[in-house]
Amino acid sequence: MTTVNLGSQQTTVPSISSSAMLVELNISVWTGRKFDKGVSKEIDQQKHTTTRAGNYSKKLFADEPMFDAIQKFAGNARTYHYHATMPWSDSGLRLLTTPMYFDYNKEITGMQAEYDKLVDAFMSSYDKSVIQAQMKLGTLFDPNDYPDAQVVRNKYRFSVRYSPVPEAGDWRVDVNNDALALLQENYAQSYKANLEQAMREPWERMHEALQRMSEKLSGNSKQIFRDTLVTNVVEMCDLLEKFNITGDPTMKRAKVKIESALMGITPDALREDDHLRLDVKSKVDGLLKEFQW
Repeated sequence: MTTVNLGSQQTTVPSISSSAMLVELNISVWTGRKFDKGVSKEIDQQKHTTTRAGNYSKKLFADEPMFDAIQKFAGNARTYHYHATMPWSDSGLRLLTTPMYFDYNKEITGMQAEYDKLVDAFMSSYDKSVIQAQMKLGTLFDPNDYPDAQVVRNKYRFSVRYSPVPEAGDWRVDVNNDALALLQENYAQSYKANLEQAMREPWERMHEALQRMSEKLSGNSKQIFRDTLVTNVVEMCDLLEKFNITGDPTMKRAKVKIESALMGITPDALREDDHLRLDVKSKVDGLLKEFQW
């Protein structure tokens, strides 16, 4: 815990520097799109518009599996990153808890290696793909739209950086005492706001998973749902523990009660047993009511 001055008052801010770190994931991809001014003008003329009504953007590698695979993989990596971390600031920094570090680092390092393989595979056939694009695009093809291979390769980046979470009252700058006090006050307010935002996200995720389960378990007729209806909630219980960097007792209690409500429950049993389905729904609704996150 760190005590800082906020104006004329003192406040205690939880210290999370030993239970979490900051992580920044940067993935850049080449969009492979090009604005075609001539086609845009042709469309406007065909539709008899009196102004520039739209812009035509062509895909330089339409239906190119290796190019599309990179785009999809980058999206999946970002999705995992957001799933495994908590929000911290608008700059792109995310909060990674210490219990999550080893799993996250293993997963994201593997993704980085796979990303490089996908990019290298695409670049090895880049010239061939340009020739194929010429056949696919017809008169839309313009060789000037395609940069040199090395220029394209430099557009693909995948990096991850870790940094410690500064203490709320930690500000090492050479300024006078009044300015230092003001800086500490401003940072403490920002620190508290970031921490509150970070701790709110696990609750929101759990609420969303439970709400979805409640909706799918509604009614007496058998509902069609995937196994993830149950596994997502079980996984979120694990995240509630790993994301609980402040030791919130309410979050601990919620994890225990949710696990108890779903103990021994399988998706197949919920599909086949109307009474069980309604019983579990009742418990889930009770949890949603009890934990008003």
